[in-house]
Amino acid sequence: MTWLAETCMLAHGWRRLLMAFVAGLVAALSVPPFFVLPALFAGISVLVWLLDGAESRQGFARVLGPAFRIGFFFGWGYFTLALNWIGAAFFVDGGAMLALMPFAVLALAAILAAFVGLGTAFAHLFWSHGPWRILGLAAGLALADFARGHLFSGFPFDVFGYALTANAQMMQLASILGVYGLGVVAVAIAATPALIWPADRRTLSARLSPFFLGLVALAAQIGYGQYRLESTPLKPRTDIRMRLVQPDIDQSAKWQTANRDGIVQQLITLSETRTGPKDPGLIGRTHLVWPEAALPFYLSEDPDALARIARMLPAGTLLLTGAPREGFVPEGDSPAAAPGYNSILAIDHLGEVVASYDKTHLVPFGEYLPFAPVFRSLGISQFVPGANGWAAGDMRRPFDAPDTPPFLPLICYEAIFSGDLGSAADQSQFILNVTNDAWFDGSIGPAQHFHHARLRAVEEGMPLVRVANTGVTALVDPLGRIEARLGEGQAGVLDVVPDQRLGPTLFDRLGHWPFAALTLLSLLLAGLAARREQHGARSGGARI
Repeated sequence: MTWLAETCMLAHGWRRLLMAFVAGLVAALSVPPFFVLPALFAGISVLVWLLDGAESRQGFARVLGPAFRIGFFFGWGYFTLALNWIGAAFFVDGGAMLALMPFAVLALAAILAAFVGLGTAFAHLFWSHGPWRILGLAAGLALADFARGHLFSGFPFDVFGYALTANAQMMQLASILGVYGLGVVAVAIAATPALIWPADRRTLSARLSPFFLGLVALAAQIGYGQYRLESTPLKPRTDIRMRLVQPDIDQSAKWQTANRDGIVQQLITLSETRTGPKDPGLIGRTHLVWPEAALPFYLSEDPDALARIARMLPAGTLLLTGAPREGFVPEGDSPAAAPGYNSILAIDHLGEVVASYDKTHLVPFGEYLPFAPVFRSLGISQFVPGANGWAAGDMRRPFDAPDTPPFLPLICYEAIFSGDLGSAADQSQFILNVTNDAWFDGSIGPAQHFHHARLRAVEEGMPLVRVANTGVTALVDPLGRIEARLGEGQAGVLDVVPDQRLGPTLFDRLGHWPFAALTLLSLLLAGLAARREQHGARSGGARI
């Protein structure tokens, strides 16, 4: 390994950038659903060695100099693999969009890689030759993750902290630190092998100590998780009994007008399924839940569909379904100007829409087109049909429907925003996440998206009810354990009773402050080490 460390440190030009790209590809194997944690150790260690060999520059060149380029290429490799599922969406419509697929995946990965590059450039300001430099890297990459999760509408897929959430035991630390705080811990631990090599004047025990301390930290994380799982009592709710429907409708056929009746009938048939001789079907169920955009049309355009739904629902059963909702049109305006919303509708047994929620955080290029005139001139439109794109709802709020405890509605990727679910989370009893992952059928996307949503249950101490078109539909308890599940490609139903919400978690009470404290402490220790080293160099002392 000394040979590899020295090769990385001495590399220059395209060889150094290629090493960084490959290291990022390797590190990406640690994200869900792979969870190959040793891959993060390998990738981050190579990144440390490459940064060890990066030349220091002055002024603006230091910001966008070698340390930035190393981080950029590392991030480019990381996101190219971690987000490869995005390419699956291009197969739905095919044609010109399919031809754009490889360029779009690489372009998005490059945009996100710029955050990693800025993170490594920032970390290099605190660089030294001692072990504390890895804390500077941990802080820089965690800050980069936080920035890309919040700037320009946010895109926090696969932050480094997810590598430490492979099982229910490891997830529990998220109830204190959140996934961004876990990112600081993940990078710091994963970088410890870089301190073993190259062999130098340090004793073997001094070189190995940080690595073993990292393993002790991992063991402590798992031990805490096991303790929390065993010591936290859960109680099922007594006021709701839910039936979750996963229809597995092919995305390429979903928005075709000719398929409307068949889609509605498929949903109704599944909803009325009797899974055994003693299964009452919908009788006694308080809530029936269909996935995002289960009804791919405005109900105002098809009143017969609403009547069929009403005939299906027993008295006392409420349907919660994803569906587009047509907005209000001011008098005198053309109906074509009406905004469309990606919504959750509550429909009762009389066929009345009694409550609704409009998605507040839309997917760029998926549900709306940034710089629309430019992209439309190139023949590019948003993926989800809608001539004018989709409008964002005013604000996220608890869903308030008759005879229903308040719950937090999250549509599709709204569930990936750690700590940014709004004040509605404090007023809710459970999370309802409806999604349409059929866009990414056959890729790692559905499993990855489910895991991201699953961690929100742990962070917030709330059960998660997740309903997808084609995987993963599941009930997750407030500790992140899966109580019932339908996988990708399975059409069926789940009859579930969510648990009661736990008391507020530390993360729920403090938000991102633990992450901020960890980051500041890491920067302080790295900065002090760098300053001592610089002072020693000026006075002719030895390096630390």
